[in-house]
Amino acid sequence: MTARTNEDWVRLLGGADEAAVAELREVLSRGLRRALAGRAAADDGFIEDVTQDGVLKVLGGLATFRGDSRFTTWAVTVAVRVAFTELRRARWRDVSLDRLVEDAPARHPPAPPEGPSRDARQAVLAAMHRVIGTALTDRQRRALVAEFKGMPQAEIAVQMGLTRNAIYKLTHDARQGLKRGLEAAGIDGDEVRAAFDL
Repeated sequence: MTARTNEDWVRLLGGADEAAVAELREVLSRGLRRALAGRAAADDGFIEDVTQDGVLKVLGGLATFRGDSRFTTWAVTVAVRVAFTELRRARWRDVSLDRLVEDAPARHPPAPPEGPSRDARQAVLAAMHRVIGTALTDRQRRALVAEFKGMPQAEIAVQMGLTRNAIYKLTHDARQGLKRGLEAAGIDGDEVRAAFDL
């Protein structure tokens, strides 16, 4: 590998120097292999795809490099973030949004220990289920339940055929509807935080 300063990397990559781009690709590939070692989903094909995506992300973000670290360290960090985002998306890709929502009422968090906090939690959970089931639109309910289950908004958007901005607005409206419904039931934010020790 050629010894380059941060300035050299930025200048050469900014000028689309083929040798520098090829070297960047090799740096990212090695860094990704180290960072993703032991992950079953990170096979050679995945590493190759994410390396290519990482190269494009680094080249597109050259102007954001501030020089606080070595350029190669920054570039590998960018590629690793791309890889983890893709791994999270892949985890949810085969999960049916409809199935996730159908299973929602049957799944409750573990019961808290006996006592006043248990009763408060049960009351808040019952009110939440009631509001989600009756006060939200079907689309709001589907999106909010999926979000509560941990599905990334990007995957919810794909499965619902919406843009990321539209899904953000939809879940924002759903959370506001949930908040209003809880307040109408006499439950405010302080009570929710106290019930769940937040």
